Amino acid sequence: MARYPRLHPRARMLAHRAWTLRERRVVWRGLTGRMSIAVEPLLGFIFFALFTWGVVWRAHHVKSDASLIVIAPIFALGAVAFFIYFVAVLVMPIIAYLQTYRPIYIIDGYVRYRPPDEDSSPGECGYVAALFEDSGVACEWPSVGMKPYRQRTIPAMVEFSVFAGIHKIDGKPTGVLPEDLPPLAIGINPRH
Repeated sequence: MARYPRLHPRARMLAHRAWTLRERRVVWRGLTGRMSIAVEPLLGFIFFALFTWGVVWRAHHVKSDASLIVIAPIFALGAVAFFIYFVAVLVMPIIAYLQTYRPIYIIDGYVRYRPPDEDSSPGECGYVAALFEDSGVACEWPSVGMKPYRQRTIPAMVEFSVFAGIHKIDGKPTGVLPEDLPPLAIGINPRH
């Protein structure tokens, strides 16, 4: 079960900055890429909704086809399924884009890695946290990976957002936010 990170109340007093236009553009390109994928379920929803409406209309207006009404729920179910698919494809990218209007926090403290625990979901390799200078947790995120993290804490200047995680450690990007994305995010998966 996915857990969303919580920002420690003390972290709201940290130095923070707004997302730059370039950073926001990268997230926007990811969203437009998902929108291009969402065209398929949108068209499926429209097709099945119109087909449902057509069957119902014909059953009510043509006496010889009144029995057609029994198949309308099948097409309505298809329309609902495509609509759910459409929402599922877009919900996280829309949330990610809306999060670009929240601050990116800056903390001169520590980054802590720790192994998975009993609350970890399958596929998680542990947790990464941004810590205050007194080692209190500002925010912590579950991580996905092949090898479990080993316990370690490193001093660092950290930039993070609650939704995305740690953007930079000592000024170096972590890869959470790519430097750039091609239009519609086409071709972002590297070939091996």
